[in-house]
Amino acid sequence: MNTTRTPLLQTQRIESVPRNLRNIGVAAHIDAGKTTLTERILLYTGAIHRAGDVHDGTTTTDFNPIEQRKGITIFAAAVSCHWTQAASEDEGIVHLFPGLQHQLNVIDTPGHVDFTAEVERSLRALDGVIAVFCGVAGVQPQSETVWRQANRYGVPRLAFVNKMDRVGANFGRVVADLREKLGANASAVILPWFNGDDLLGQLDVINERALRFVGGASGGFTVEDVPLEAREAVSKARVELVAQLADLDDAVATLWLSNEPVPSRVLKEAIRRATIANRFVPVIGGSAYKFVGVQPMIDAVVNYLPSPADIPSVRVHLDDGAESQIRVDASDPVAALVFKLAYDEQGRRMVFLRLYAGALRKGDRVLNPRTGKSSRVGRLVRVFADRREDLEVAGAGQIVSVIGLEGFVTGDTVCDPERPVQLEPPVFPEPVVSMAIEPRASADRTRLAIALARLSEEDPTFRTFTDPETDQSIIAGMGELHLEVIRERLEQEHRVAVNAGKPAIAYRETILGTAEVDHLLKKQNGGVGMYARVILRVRRNEPGRGVTIENRVTGGNIPAQFIKSVKHGIADGLREGVLAGYPVMDAHVEILDGAAHATDSCDQSFQMAARSAVREALKKATPVLLEPVMKVDVDTPTENQGDLLGDLNRRRGKVHSVEMGSTSAVLKADVPLSELWGYANAIRCLSRGRASYSMTPSHFEQVPSALAAEIVDALTSK
Repeated sequence: MNTTRTPLLQTQRIESVPRNLRNIGVAAHIDAGKTTLTERILLYTGAIHRAGDVHDGTTTTDFNPIEQRKGITIFAAAVSCHWTQAASEDEGIVHLFPGLQHQLNVIDTPGHVDFTAEVERSLRALDGVIAVFCGVAGVQPQSETVWRQANRYGVPRLAFVNKMDRVGANFGRVVADLREKLGANASAVILPWFNGDDLLGQLDVINERALRFVGGASGGFTVEDVPLEAREAVSKARVELVAQLADLDDAVATLWLSNEPVPSRVLKEAIRRATIANRFVPVIGGSAYKFVGVQPMIDAVVNYLPSPADIPSVRVHLDDGAESQIRVDASDPVAALVFKLAYDEQGRRMVFLRLYAGALRKGDRVLNPRTGKSSRVGRLVRVFADRREDLEVAGAGQIVSVIGLEGFVTGDTVCDPERPVQLEPPVFPEPVVSMAIEPRASADRTRLAIALARLSEEDPTFRTFTDPETDQSIIAGMGELHLEVIRERLEQEHRVAVNAGKPAIAYRETILGTAEVDHLLKKQNGGVGMYARVILRVRRNEPGRGVTIENRVTGGNIPAQFIKSVKHGIADGLREGVLAGYPVMDAHVEILDGAAHATDSCDQSFQMAARSAVREALKKATPVLLEPVMKVDVDTPTENQGDLLGDLNRRRGKVHSVEMGSTSAVLKADVPLSELWGYANAIRCLSRGRASYSMTPSHFEQVPSALAAEIVDALTSK
């Protein structure tokens, strides 16, 4: 069945939140096999008729030419398909929803850290995640990042251990990694089945059956009794699974304590409850590339991951700032989250929504509570990768796109004008790399400004602004690859050729000491003057706390109506540090006292006084420069280990551990981002192309004083 041609919602009335819907994402470290797995899901659900290949650039979800050329996922892509579990249990396989057709909305997300915003906003809108892990490499740096993101939004997940056909794959070690490195309460529900080194299929731990895969794109498999040599492993895994669930579920605990057998259905129902409650992670082993284990994995998605109906309520903020809950109900007023913006090939603005309550119809007028403005819903479409399908109406639980909805940005709420609410927006990291660009043709300057504005609207981790001194456009992002893709998009999608400067580091400033300042602003020009006195103290905040401002004024020396202006002035003064003009982080400011004049004090005077006071205090509180530090994992053959360790030391890296394998080693280090330019070429040269690495943002660290002086001198001499 080709699901791309069948409208999802054909009636004008939405009766209820669909229980046979699964909104899921596929997320993992780069090159773990996410896109290949997504392609196999689409193949076996009938959404496509031939599986594409990442290396050939023929996969459904990597439809952008840049993705096809680079062979990586850059943009989160949504697809939809249907799956019906087998109705018969003649072969001893128990399903929780036999014979019921389920709709799967699947989002394939990038694995590269530079495009982490795509993962972040997708996870905010999804109900469940298939976390993919490489059977050889196990839990990798971006795996940890994705896991933390899923934890942040409370998204239930199941783990698919991929590439079990590879030499060196170790299913048990990956499960142990899930428990130790991610803190997951993980246990195997389907084991990989080997004959020597050959992957034959899977061993169903719950139903105690063997699944022998035919192989190839036909993807068929037969159900057999567990072979004699594998019975001990299956029995041991089932005992472990039952014991683990007995700690989480009363139904299993009752049978387990009574020494009674736990039927497959009871076990699966317990796994579903524990997974939806985020207390358990079922683990499945297979090989997407070899077409092994995909269908049982889809069954696990249906069995264990939640439908929108399994989420009873969602937290919202009301007009007065109070928190509340809204029901996930189709009959309630509409409430939807904008989680992604994009422009299609015709330049039309597409606003991607996750509907949490109510129904959305073409022509409806909706409110943006952030701006207080309303807009009308134009076209309502369902997206299948790069294709669109018009809808008349969409209900709670659905993921859709609206074409022409103006004034909304990522993180905004679409709601009923009669019931303004704001849903929790996704949280995005700050850019760490910037560079100057300019159009090759001066006539393209206006087109470049329009293109950059569109790109920054689409990507919350991409920033652009104009340098007031050089009048150059500055672009900032998450890494070299991120900015490289931005430049390619400018040239290919927006037809603006640009010249780019050398990437620059997004440094930060902070203070080491404490300082107190009494600043008086007093100006008199014959008429009404300006008067404001502000006394404040600054000190170092705990790392990661950011900037905090505390009002400790008593007795009304600074009238209450001016406190907001004082805070605005402080915030403005902290946007540019006193060493090199970089934003200040991890500083605490206390407003201690002040004074006002009956006629000469105003909001502007207190804002100006506070800005000057905080900058004065920063100079006295031992300001220092901070640099972004990356967590780097290097996978290298053992014979190249020494050369790569020496190179990391030359780059001011701090090596934390070396994990030795039989033929390779993994070096784990923290390295300043400024020392990692060109590292991809260096690591290839040092290992003759055999080593690989990955890096993720870790923290900010003080720049050594000699280097900091060079950086400040270089900036101030421009």
